[in-house]
Amino acid sequence: MPAMSLPHALLTALVERSSSGLELSARFDKSIGLFWHATHQQIYRELAYLEQQGWVESVAAPAARGRKRVYRVLPAGRRELRRWAGEAEDPKPSRNDLMLRMRAEAAVGKTGVGGDIERRLKIHHERLAQYREIERRDFSGPGRTRENRIQHLILLAGIMTQQMWIDWSEIALQQLREADGEDSRDSGNGVDRP
Repeated sequence: MPAMSLPHALLTALVERSSSGLELSARFDKSIGLFWHATHQQIYRELAYLEQQGWVESVAAPAARGRKRVYRVLPAGRRELRRWAGEAEDPKPSRNDLMLRMRAEAAVGKTGVGGDIERRLKIHHERLAQYREIERRDFSGPGRTRENRIQHLILLAGIMTQQMWIDWSEIALQQLREADGEDSRDSGNGVDRP
């Protein structure tokens, strides 16, 4: 079963367009980085690994000073990417700190987690607006290619994920407000809650 890996993400980006490490980092931040985060240091380290594996090669960038190199995918790298992308993989169990903190809120009482949910809600609204702008800019025209349609599917997953978190956050905030109201009414009536 394939695990999402940075080497495969970089191979994908380099198949799309040969790039220097700096260009690749900038492109990564604007596309693949929306759903697979990597630091610039990690990218450079993995580029060296890809080259050791014989999956990419680097050549000195034309008209560049210093050590700037341009990376391009070799046939072995295309074969590896095709092999990896074609494998089946079960969904991974989710690890979400917010859900643990919500569980702690339920166990120990008010922790202020609602403030973080409000902060996150704002971030999800901003990301959704960003994704919708990308959709409008890049995926609204006629004559879409297979590549364009698949890239749109990836963006749609991001749009749907942001919308799900917006919906969940609004429900969570409402539930926390209602629970806080019940707690204050119960404490006013002398009822002890465990």
